[in-house]
Amino acid sequence: MNDAFSRYHPLVNFLFFTLVLVYSMVLMHPVCLAVSLTGAIWYAVVLNGPKAVRFSLKVTLPVLLLAAVVNPAFNHAGVTILCYLPSGNPLTLESILYGLAAGAMLCAVLMWFVCYNAVMTSDKFVYLFGRVIPALSLVLSMTLRFVPRFKAQLDTVRQAQFCIGRDVSTGSVWQRARKAITIFSIMVTWALENAIETADSMKSRGYGLKGRTSFALYRMEERDRFALLWLGFCGMYLFCGCLAGGLKWWYFPALQGALAAPMTISFYLVYLALCLTPVILDRREARVWRCSRLST
Repeated sequence: MNDAFSRYHPLVNFLFFTLVLVYSMVLMHPVCLAVSLTGAIWYAVVLNGPKAVRFSLKVTLPVLLLAAVVNPAFNHAGVTILCYLPSGNPLTLESILYGLAAGAMLCAVLMWFVCYNAVMTSDKFVYLFGRVIPALSLVLSMTLRFVPRFKAQLDTVRQAQFCIGRDVSTGSVWQRARKAITIFSIMVTWALENAIETADSMKSRGYGLKGRTSFALYRMEERDRFALLWLGFCGMYLFCGCLAGGLKWWYFPALQGALAAPMTISFYLVYLALCLTPVILDRREARVWRCSRLST
């Protein structure tokens, strides 16, 4: 990867994504949701570029809108009644805002997983958990990289089928269905064969055996130790903020939450700094690189 944060130690990367994912799912405060979603989209742009992020948003934004529409249809709690549905149930402001908050939380989590998939490669995951849980770490690493590999292989198979006149966009409905089933069968066969080959390859290398050594390029440097201290501070500070009630927000029966006190604002600022840590590190390294080039 070209960004600075992905070149840090895998433990730093894993701890960061663990913190942002956990707090993105736990903190339902509107400010925290906005901070998490902003940080996830910004870092995704740094990693994958604007085009890739636009494609991801095409998937995540419908999730937000769907949650905002579906929740008021089934959840009628709240004291601010806007109108009554044809079924006679009330449509409340609280249920609409809770649906938007739930959708924003899902979008933030999905975007963070997009960043996780780009930074936490399979070799990093195996490096961290290969000795502790060798079998599970191998399965998880294969699962995490399965989706992008499956998509790339699917594009290859589609192009091959198109070249021999078996494109799914032509022909009658029955013919298209047969072509689609053929492509699906090819992909299932490829996935099963690939899984068997990977398992046989790792077994032949002695993966998971007691006393087996492994080579890794990752070394804990001073910058990694400072990053771990920073992430640990942010995680503990936000945890204390949760225990103190400075990040709580209630949607039912009425909207209420922590007041905008100096201590509460400090929790927001630390959470913002945590979510923007990869972007800040990348911008700092880019600035140092430009200054070094100008000095030479």
